Amino acid sequence: MTSHGDAPLGVFDSGLGGLTVVRALRRRCPAEDIVYLGDTARVPYGTRSPETVVRYALGCARVLIGRGVKAIVVACNTVSAVAIDMLRVELDLPVLGVILPGARAAVAASRGATIGVLGTAGTIASGAYPRAVASLSTRTEVAGQAAPLLVSLAEEGWLEGEVPRLVARRYLEPLIGAGARSIVLGCTHFPLLRAAIEAETASLAGGPLPIVDSASATAEEVASFLAERGLATSRSTPGGLSLLVTDLPKSFATVAARFLGEPVVADGAVRSSTQAGAAVRSPTQVGGDAAGRSSPFSAQGVDVEQIDL
Repeated sequence: MTSHGDAPLGVFDSGLGGLTVVRALRRRCPAEDIVYLGDTARVPYGTRSPETVVRYALGCARVLIGRGVKAIVVACNTVSAVAIDMLRVELDLPVLGVILPGARAAVAASRGATIGVLGTAGTIASGAYPRAVASLSTRTEVAGQAAPLLVSLAEEGWLEGEVPRLVARRYLEPLIGAGARSIVLGCTHFPLLRAAIEAETASLAGGPLPIVDSASATAEEVASFLAERGLATSRSTPGGLSLLVTDLPKSFATVAARFLGEPVVADGAVRSSTQAGAAVRSPTQVGGDAAGRSSPFSAQGVDVEQIDL
């Protein structure tokens, strides 16, 4: 029988950007099974009303609970900003977001100087990062900048060259002008553009500044949380990953693989519902190790299941 600690982690986002958090989790917690839900039919959440975001988030969380997860990681800055408290009230299991880990890492990196946050319009308008930073340091100010074009560039794979550099510069200029001496990547898409952001930050500031990746910070906090609560898996073999989506656009496989850093089965090769769940419910995936468990970098690609919400 599977113990509670050996149950999978649930992770969800409004689309596929949260796979950067999954990527960080698989590096930091390689033995954990993960079920990821990307609400690709209703992306983006960043332009939705808070009431709509809460409704969508509860729907996503309940799907993951139905898959038997032991905790939920909200891999979406917008949901973490406006719906995390409601999720914790409504759900009978731990819920962790990406705002506080990112804020904590930024406070440590900034050493009292102003923190700059790049995020979606919804995240910036919510004031979540200023509130999180204030809860950690009353002396540290936060400057926020909505950066919607960076989301589009990440999804299109336009990660290098003059266009992403100029777009990053346009969004970074007001932050550096406001005195920011560290930059938080407050959207799960933005780690893909880190090189351009780092380069333009250094150019504007006259030297390198700390760039805080909330995905990596979240993975560290999740690992500590699981260990402290006795929820870490007892296994030592590589964990499996199941990917649930609410729509399969033509660019799905390419975009998902870009964010995840692993092969993803192409359109038309999506596995059935039964097969898709096998990676986390039983050790039956093709391409597993001697114990029958799937490698996190299986050449077979990540299991994908399309669902309705």
